[in-house]
Amino acid sequence: MKTLTREVRDALTPDMVLDVLRRGNERFVNNLKSNRDLLSQVNATSEGQHPMAIVLSCIDSRTSAELIFDQGLGDIFSCRIAGNVLNEDILGSMEFACKLAGSKAIVVLGHTKCGAVKGACDGAKMGNLTALLSKIQPAVDLEDETTENRSSSNSEFVERVALLNVEMVQRQIVERSEVLAGMLDRGEIALVGGMYDVETGTVDFHDALTTASAV
Repeated sequence: MKTLTREVRDALTPDMVLDVLRRGNERFVNNLKSNRDLLSQVNATSEGQHPMAIVLSCIDSRTSAELIFDQGLGDIFSCRIAGNVLNEDILGSMEFACKLAGSKAIVVLGHTKCGAVKGACDGAKMGNLTALLSKIQPAVDLEDETTENRSSSNSEFVERVALLNVEMVQRQIVERSEVLAGMLDRGEIALVGGMYDVETGTVDFHDALTTASAV
């Protein structure tokens, strides 16, 4: 499989990019990885890169976006932080990826059995991790279906919080970035959330957002 060129990337619509990622995940789940010459891709990207999407995911060792979506060198920007939370630096990276580098889609990817989400559910505090987990706390508070055992020992509660956290980050992206909100309204990018199942390898995508007002 060839490395993305500017011409190929620019010809893709946001919806087409999301379809490429969906089909890549299908290949991953079915163990049908595309045949790539990675060294050749190193050479092909040495003078520049033209990624089609930026994926915000967790640092969890099981959630490498390039593997999950069966992509090669130069195909996607990958931004990883525990709990796939948002901060100013990540938001600036997204603006760079989309406005300056030409990416057509933003994917906020949560996952099942997330340790950061579990920590937030338990109100864990430890050094600098305390501030990071505080960014997930609003999602814990938003979960109003569970009245008992609101802790990491309740797997259903944890998964609902993880999903709410993805949706919350999507809203934050639009609320905190005029650059990305404008691109979304003009149809230049799509913003989509998804949940990766660490047991099956499957990504369950939400419907893509095509306007900032839809968030």
